[in-house]
Amino acid sequence: MTDEDSPAEGDSRPRSSTRPSGETRTVDLDVSIAAPAWGESVDDIPALAETAVEAALARAGVSGAVEVSVLLTDDAEQRDLNRDHRGKDSSTNVLSFPAGFAPPAGPRPLGDVSLALETVLREAGEQEISVADHLTHLLVHGTLHLLGYDHDDARDAEEMEALEREILAGLGIADPYADGDLLPGTAASDDERAA
Repeated sequence: MTDEDSPAEGDSRPRSSTRPSGETRTVDLDVSIAAPAWGESVDDIPALAETAVEAALARAGVSGAVEVSVLLTDDAEQRDLNRDHRGKDSSTNVLSFPAGFAPPAGPRPLGDVSLALETVLREAGEQEISVADHLTHLLVHGTLHLLGYDHDDARDAEEMEALEREILAGLGIADPYADGDLLPGTAASDDERAA
């Protein structure tokens, strides 16, 4: 996509890219900003989300037409989502809700990713990284969950973290696991795919 083709903020038009194999991927990305303070923390959120989701889908080899929704909310709403869908009465950085169906025609819905503002801001500060880099990492992480990747055991966690490292390196973002730290809310921690 060239700068001339870039969508306006909040635009959720399908985006297409051609993979080296010649296969086309079209991503209908819907970004909803429910907590306005997100806009004060990160510039051009729709472009950042598109870059992160597209990178994860490309590395995972996804082709065809797909739909992904991203909800940027606050800790209170994230806590409600976590409680209602996972039975955990606390906020968490990222939740992924894989789609449980495939329509007979049209784009394949992959699911929804929800992120909590205050938690993301706090974690970025604790890790001494930019909010944009942390948000990118969480979007990559959440998108991989939509594709079936998980970190329920050490082997799965190693595979998922290796993919995240590779994707983030391609985006010029430092290895979030370099110090042996887990992403807050992952692996042996709290983040999981929601049912």
